[in-house]
Amino acid sequence: MRTFWDRVRHTVLFEAIALFLVAVIGSWILNRPVAEIGMLGVIMAVLAMSWNMLFNWLFDLWDRKYRNFAKRGLFLRAVHATLFEAGMLIAGLFIIAWWLKVSLWEALIMDISFALFFLIYAYLYNWAYDTIFPRPEVV
Repeated sequence: MRTFWDRVRHTVLFEAIALFLVAVIGSWILNRPVAEIGMLGVIMAVLAMSWNMLFNWLFDLWDRKYRNFAKRGLFLRAVHATLFEAGMLIAGLFIIAWWLKVSLWEALIMDISFALFFLIYAYLYNWAYDTIFPRPEVV
């Protein structure tokens, strides 16, 4: 198990590096100011954290009512992840369109790009973190 402070370091580094990458690479790709894309990154991070809390709370309420917290298998976990990402895409779509003043189509492309970036980034970040800061040996 990782310590509380190790988890704090993991989370802070994850968000800081992601925000830097999104702001710099996103501004370059979209030909927009770094501050504008960086602030969009902050808004999207707050959205992701808020949606994560709300969605998982609602999912747990549903799970308790209809399944009595039975073991979650592969299928239910896939449904959970898909519904979470669908909610993020829908909310993100309107935020991106509003913040950048672009069409919903352009916002959808950007939103999907955000999702793909974070899928790849989370995989690479966690691999690198585990390599640089290995978990303590289990006794």
